[in-house]
Amino acid sequence: MNKLFVIAQMERAHTDAIAHGLTLAKQLNKQAEVFAYTYAYLNGADRDNPKVAGLAQKALMTQREKQLHTHLDTLDADNVPLHVIWSKYLFEHACSHAHRHGFDLMVKAVHHADHYLPTDWQLIRHTKIPLLLLTNNPLNNGQTTLISIDLGTSNPAKQRLNDAVIAHGKQFAKATGTKLHVAYVLRIPQIVRDMDLLDINALVKKAYAEHKQKIAEIGVDADCMHIITGEPELCLFELACRLKSQYFVVGARQRQGLLGRIIGNTAEAILSRMRSNVLVIPTEE
Repeated sequence: MNKLFVIAQMERAHTDAIAHGLTLAKQLNKQAEVFAYTYAYLNGADRDNPKVAGLAQKALMTQREKQLHTHLDTLDADNVPLHVIWSKYLFEHACSHAHRHGFDLMVKAVHHADHYLPTDWQLIRHTKIPLLLLTNNPLNNGQTTLISIDLGTSNPAKQRLNDAVIAHGKQFAKATGTKLHVAYVLRIPQIVRDMDLLDINALVKKAYAEHKQKIAEIGVDADCMHIITGEPELCLFELACRLKSQYFVVGARQRQGLLGRIIGNTAEAILSRMRSNVLVIPTEE
């Protein structure tokens, strides 16, 4: 439905999610709405007094709303819908509301440039729509969009996820004026590489030949197709740094684990290292 769900940044955040989200909304031809989450713990007797708790909640929400309306005015976006939500767990409301009300992209700032907070991981594990996590890390100031796909999979769910990652990567690259790069990692443990038992160059050439048709369908220049060998989290991080990728697009296979929803160890390792703006494409398992 071309609706963009923007989560307002926390105070003292290093990235302005609202400004970036509104710019993306124009680039992607989407209607943006801003959602601001606030919550506070009360101590002592105030916690058990509904009247005091209610007054405190109202005061905090009114203050937050006033701050954000002022910010929207400075962005010449006072007509953008603003919703202030009182919620202890941001991800629960955001994931449910965005899915139920027809949003097709969620945007949130990463509070720290070098790591995600628990709320970010909860969003990654539970979102039902594409999620863009923003950072102004200096490593991502290039004009490229890098996508990661698994050309070697025969799993239908992974193949569908590949197609979704490619489609969203193309859309982002076109809308943002960045150049599309595609990465496929042939997973080879470092210990095997160190033993020098494999002809790495031959393996890469074979992979290019085997997936020639799919590469042609993607439609990127030869120098923008990267088949590399090693551990995915290291290979993709190093490639993104070398390209100074502004956006990194990756699929996340969400599953229900014994300890709750997970996205897989490899995906978490990749996302933990990445310093680009990350667009996570979810799939339900």
